[in-house]
Amino acid sequence: MTHDATTHGGRAALWPQPVLDLLARDPDRPVFEDGDRVVGAQEMGDAVARVVAGLRAADVGPGVGVALDLGVAPEAFAATLASFAVGARVCGLPPGLAPEQRAALLARADIALVVDDDRLAHLMTSPPAASVVAAGRPDDVARVTWTSGTSGRPKGCVQTYASMSAAWAPHPEQWPPAVAALAPRLQRYLVVGPLSSQVVLEYGVLALAAGGVLVAARPPGFPDAIVRHRATASVITVGRLHQLVRAQREHPADLSTLRALLVSGSPLAPSRLAEALDVLGPVVFHGYGQTETGMIAMATPGEMLENPAVLASVGRPPAAVGVQVRDGELLVRTPSQASAYWDDPQETAEVFVGGWVRTRDLGGLDADGYLHLRGRARDVVIVDAQLVHAGAVERVLAQDPAVAEAYVAARPDDDTGEAVHAWVVPAHGSVPDVDALRERVARALGAVAVPRSVTLVDGVPLTPAGKPDKSALLAPDLAPLGSHLASPPA
Repeated sequence: MTHDATTHGGRAALWPQPVLDLLARDPDRPVFEDGDRVVGAQEMGDAVARVVAGLRAADVGPGVGVALDLGVAPEAFAATLASFAVGARVCGLPPGLAPEQRAALLARADIALVVDDDRLAHLMTSPPAASVVAAGRPDDVARVTWTSGTSGRPKGCVQTYASMSAAWAPHPEQWPPAVAALAPRLQRYLVVGPLSSQVVLEYGVLALAAGGVLVAARPPGFPDAIVRHRATASVITVGRLHQLVRAQREHPADLSTLRALLVSGSPLAPSRLAEALDVLGPVVFHGYGQTETGMIAMATPGEMLENPAVLASVGRPPAAVGVQVRDGELLVRTPSQASAYWDDPQETAEVFVGGWVRTRDLGGLDADGYLHLRGRARDVVIVDAQLVHAGAVERVLAQDPAVAEAYVAARPDDDTGEAVHAWVVPAHGSVPDVDALRERVARALGAVAVPRSVTLVDGVPLTPAGKPDKSALLAPDLAPLGSHLASPPA
């Protein structure tokens, strides 16, 4: 099923009007499966109207802050659409926040209403609104997508309603070639994360626009959920992709329905990407994007199998995406990019430059237009698609009186894509308590930032310029005082 872009008064309709119109256009089509329950478009539209009425009764309208703390369910999808429909400033809560971080984020984000399962059940008792038309104002903030906070302070990427309305997901005639190749494979899109997630929601809308249905993952794990729900597509992190490939080699499951796995978030070596295509078949779409920009590039299975050189890239940016290279760093411009960080003018000025977004990644385009990443201009570890800032972990570790110096670097990891590893120089006459160090990091930055290993060293190698050489810390011949392995973060 396809449809033309909805317009009102000769201009593209504001978000989420295209999705509301899609639900109204074909009321009998299924749009969401949750176990044995199948929710049709008309029922979903009615749920949206009920939540809209409940939000309005709670004085939620344009510019009012709403936080969504919901899982995967038809009602959660309805609440997400309804919050945008009333013109609220919508944010989801990132996973893994410590309680004090969560409270601080809600206060900082100026949230008037937190919609959790109990609140949503109450909102759903409202008689449905007589009509639901997107009430957002183009220049108002539509969504604040919060990072995990491993820099020590979560960053909120701000998108306006105008920006979200420029996204191509609901409009088949705007789909770039890679997205057009992907869309027909989303007939049964397995939802494995909260619908307030930027990536999960984007591909969910794409699936609906392609005539597909959203399927709640129960159980959530791979490959069981794919088999049980006859899923054709899902989003997967690099770590979980490695685990799925290993599981298929050891105990193959029937993945004959699977047609697309959307993988991004962490570095993926060409050899591991080739292995995934070999074991899983031509189903892996390798993409690159950021919270600040949305999708920047994507490589299709056909491209990678036809030309193995493409395996070393992250795909070709579509025509609507601008790419510049300045001093080795990639700057991009996308139709629906963020425009600022919430309540952070200094970081905003550093990253959002003259309509371009600094990615803080190093790279360039080859002669065929494929984008290659060559490193990072910032010191981060990408754990399960979440950014962990090395400096923040180092500062927390160094606060322990038994620690003289602390250094953090990334290593590839089959479970999480990359993992945090720490090297600690003990203070004179002290022996750091490694369990206490990990607990300190967990309290300050969340479980995702906890080091997978902590290695005690009597000094850190230096570069010729006299600066700490983190690459040398990763060398196998580094002599440690002791190494202490951590369990994977929960």
